[in-house]
Amino acid sequence: MPEYHLAQINIAQMKAPLHHPSMKSFLDQIAEMNDLAEASPGFVWRLKDQYGDATSIRPFGSTILVNMSVWESPEQLMDYSYKSAHKEVMQNRKEWFDPMEEAHLAMWWVPAGYEPTIEEAKAKLEYLFAHGETERAFTFRNVFPIPTQ
Repeated sequence: MPEYHLAQINIAQMKAPLHHPSMKSFLDQIAEMNDLAEASPGFVWRLKDQYGDATSIRPFGSTILVNMSVWESPEQLMDYSYKSAHKEVMQNRKEWFDPMEEAHLAMWWVPAGYEPTIEEAKAKLEYLFAHGETERAFTFRNVFPIPTQ
């Protein structure tokens, strides 16, 4: 049976342009949080632009930031997201980002060694918004099991 990893995409609607003074505290933490992710147990891969982050990659429009990564397991992604220093960033997200009505997080299983594309991840978010959680795209509320085929 092939080994699988967990891919995730999350997007956020900025309250102001990235280099606006109100976004400075967020911008100042990006490199640190990316380094923390890469050093975390279970980290496999993350989307990067030529500057080492993904802030210039805007497939959802100029005001929406995207984050994509691959992890060995949902538990390891959860630990990084909510049990590390990243937790404080999550708690302060309302300072920098507006609530989103549509799906803003999607997870899905990928074969180990596979790096998902932006187009694929965008389709996962759209699918989740249109159809709800299934084995094709889900959230932490309902993590579907690793595929058996």
